[in-house]
Amino acid sequence: MARSMTLPARTPGGTVYELSGPTSAPLVVLIHGLGLDRGIWRGCQPVLAERFRVLAYDLWFHGGSAPGPAAPTLALFAEQLAELLDHTGHRQGALVGFSLGGMINRRMAIDHPERVSALAVLNSPHERSPEQQRSVEVRAAESTAGGPGANLDQTIERWFTPGFRAARTDVIDCVRRWVLAIEPKAYAQCRMVLAKGVIELIRPMPPIGKPALVMTCEHDSGSTPAMSHGIAAEIAGSQTVIVPRLQHMGLLEEPGLFLEPLVQFLDKTLR
Repeated sequence: MARSMTLPARTPGGTVYELSGPTSAPLVVLIHGLGLDRGIWRGCQPVLAERFRVLAYDLWFHGGSAPGPAAPTLALFAEQLAELLDHTGHRQGALVGFSLGGMINRRMAIDHPERVSALAVLNSPHERSPEQQRSVEVRAAESTAGGPGANLDQTIERWFTPGFRAARTDVIDCVRRWVLAIEPKAYAQCRMVLAKGVIELIRPMPPIGKPALVMTCEHDSGSTPAMSHGIAAEIAGSQTVIVPRLQHMGLLEEPGLFLEPLVQFLDKTLR
C-alpha cells in the first residue's frame, strides 16, 4: 500500500490537521481532549499509521486551529469533524476520542452515524450523580473567573500519577503550555461543554449502533471505570478495558497500554 505523511494543513474553516499512513487503508481519526491538541497522540500515531490511514487534528479553539464559528457545543465539534472528513475526501472513519474527544465521537455517531465505522471512547465521562454533576459544573464555572490556569495544579494532580509528575517534568510542562495557550473565554466555554455535555449522551434514542471499545484508567476520578462500563452498557456488543494503576492521562504516561487493545479492536473491526 502507498504511504504518505502530510505536513500540518488547514481547512478553509480553520481546522489544522495532519494525515499519515497508507493511503488506501481504513481511516482512523484521533480526537484530543479539553485543553490539549493533537500532540497527545504522538505516542500512538506512528504505530497506528503502520496499519491505518490516520487523521489527527486540533479541535476548534485549541492548538493551531481557529476559533469556531459559534460558541462551543458537542454538536458544533461534530460539525467540525464532518467538515474535516469532507475536506479530506473520506466518507467515514473509526473515531478514537480521548476525554472530551470521547464525547465528540459519540455525538458524531448520534448526529452522523453514516460517517462513523467504529468508536473508541477513551477516559471519557458519562452519567454522574447529582452531587458529582454539581461539583463538576462548579469547577467549570471557576474557569470563567480564573481562566485556563484556575486550579491547574490540582488538575495536573488528578491527571498524572505522582511518580510520572516527578520524573517527566517535560511532559507536564508541555501539557501546561497547551492548556494556558487557549483563550480564556473559549476554555471556560469548552470546559462547561465537558461538564454538561454528558447529559445529552446518556441513553440516546435510537441507541448508538457502532462497534465500540470503551477504555479508562483504574484511578481516573473524572472518567471512572463505572462510567466506562455505563457507556459500554448503552452500546450493544461493546468491549470495556480498564487500564490498571493510572489516572486520567494514562494515554500520555503509558501509551502502549492503550495501543494493544486499540489496535486489536481496530484490526478486528476494520479489516
